[in-house]
Amino acid sequence: MEKIEFSKHIDAPREKVWQVLFSNDTYPDWTSFFCEGSHAVTDWQKGSKVLFLDKNQSGMMAEIEESKSPEFMSFATLGAVKNGVEDLESEEAQMCKGGHENYYLADKNGGTELRVTLEGLEMPAEMSGFLLDAWPKAMEKIKSLAETA
Repeated sequence: MEKIEFSKHIDAPREKVWQVLFSNDTYPDWTSFFCEGSHAVTDWQKGSKVLFLDKNQSGMMAEIEESKSPEFMSFATLGAVKNGVEDLESEEAQMCKGGHENYYLADKNGGTELRVTLEGLEMPAEMSGFLLDAWPKAMEKIKSLAETA
């Protein structure tokens, strides 16, 4: 997959946007566009494992490759999770491996420019289309949460 990029200007400081992105209180709100019951199991620290899960405890496993609050977060995808069981070997898990999801936060025009990049994942066209539809909605929710909370 080529790199996919999304960006949004948010009228809030980087620290506030970071909190919305990587807080267990708000993460489920903005990720609900990807799947029902979306949540993350992690401590959000560099080197930690992250389980990005749905209501059935299925989803994707990653590692926090870099965390520089409130500027940059990078997740390296490792595999899949199915009904709470981590999977590094199946075909589905192999499709999840090797990708990166990166979050860049920069001061701009009195607010924050949030840029998210997805790269290195092999996925079917329908999944790529789904992400192209869901991410703009998620970005709008992040903006709303950061500007009103």
